[in-house]
Amino acid sequence: MSYIVTRWEPENTAFWQQDGKSVARRNLWISIPALMLAFVIWQVWSVAVLNMPNIGFSYTQNQLFWLAALPALSGATLRIFYSFMVPIFGGRKWTAISTASLLIPAMGIGFAVQDPSTSYVTMVILALLCGFGGGNFSSSMSNISFFFPKAEKGTALGLNAGLGNLGVSLVQFVVPIVITMGLFGAFGGEPQTWVKGAVTKHVWLQNAGFVWVPFIVLSTIAAWFGMNDLASAKASFADQAVIFKRKHNWLMCWLYIGTFGSFIGFSAGFPLLVKGQFPTIDPTKYVFFGPLVGALARPIGGWLSDKIGGAKVTQVVFLLMIAAVFGVVGFLPHGGQGGSFQGFFAMFLCLFALTGIGNGSTFMQVPAIFLTLHKRMAGKSETAQKQAVAEATKEAAAVLGFSGAIGAYGGFFIPKSYGTSIALTGGVEAALYAFICFYMTCVLINWWFYARKNAEIPC
Repeated sequence: MSYIVTRWEPENTAFWQQDGKSVARRNLWISIPALMLAFVIWQVWSVAVLNMPNIGFSYTQNQLFWLAALPALSGATLRIFYSFMVPIFGGRKWTAISTASLLIPAMGIGFAVQDPSTSYVTMVILALLCGFGGGNFSSSMSNISFFFPKAEKGTALGLNAGLGNLGVSLVQFVVPIVITMGLFGAFGGEPQTWVKGAVTKHVWLQNAGFVWVPFIVLSTIAAWFGMNDLASAKASFADQAVIFKRKHNWLMCWLYIGTFGSFIGFSAGFPLLVKGQFPTIDPTKYVFFGPLVGALARPIGGWLSDKIGGAKVTQVVFLLMIAAVFGVVGFLPHGGQGGSFQGFFAMFLCLFALTGIGNGSTFMQVPAIFLTLHKRMAGKSETAQKQAVAEATKEAAAVLGFSGAIGAYGGFFIPKSYGTSIALTGGVEAALYAFICFYMTCVLINWWFYARKNAEIPC
């Protein structure tokens, strides 16, 4: 198979039906499991930290919040660089390399958690290395955006991101199960003694990292031998850097903080939030449902946006998110009294679903915005319009990656805002009210530039 595709015209209907669709879909279906594993490694600490105090790690709650939040910080930063890698290296090569890099934190965690005397600094470094998984999202979305025509971008990007996001739910569901058994025998290391009150049992916390190693290897091989590099997608960093001058790049970054930033931040902080607010509830039985709902909702957001317009969907999403956060506040215990876990959990499931739909709608908006922008700037000739489409595709791919990078900082700030709010006020309500204020700014920005009648770029 020729790994480099020299002719790629997805907007040409004949080409798309005869050759393009099958190639694009093959690359998409190889990309999805690779991205899913990236999210697994990115969020593995959100579950691992719950078990560490019970096997002898003497970390404070604030230190545990830091371990849950640091992968988001490093992942978001890496995304800035990963955003530009596909046009420089090629989608196939970069997907294989970035997926293989996940082996470093997966194996590192497996070895480190076997010894309770492992220093906190070592754990911090491993948490930062899990950011490799977060970085992969930007390059993956950038790569897939090149393969599909405008009419199918929302759905394709929604599938890639939505099914990839399932990695968050997957890790929160699988890890509590696999740490209860010696999966790898003598090769997997000795079990640790888990003690909580009068309960004592054996756990293999190292499986939280080791269990993903064979799947990462298989996914790397699949990407190397099954994906393609598009010659037309080649661009230098200087070519792509023009997005920093585009106002709409920064506006969409802000909106994506509200959607994806909320999704990944809620995912990272939810287990510890439940444990802190409802001490009698076992978080591991419930927390994976939130990311699962959010991930499954993302393709729906992309599909709805292809049908009725991304800006309309985004507008409704942010309004409903404001209402859902008020609902969360209403069901919280106050001063250690009252509260309803059922209501709290239901409101958070609504929030997760809305963030997923919003993730799909905002990522549909980006290609539409930049296509309109470049067509307006180009001449009327067929050649000029064709060149405008090519330039818009490259810029939109870079913006998708870069907005994914900026949005991912929400995965750091949301867990940390919980910890800071608790430290300053004794509860998490202050953090939740801050989220509401932020979502209000997103409503105004999206309405003014994209959703209202006579908006600057309706989409």
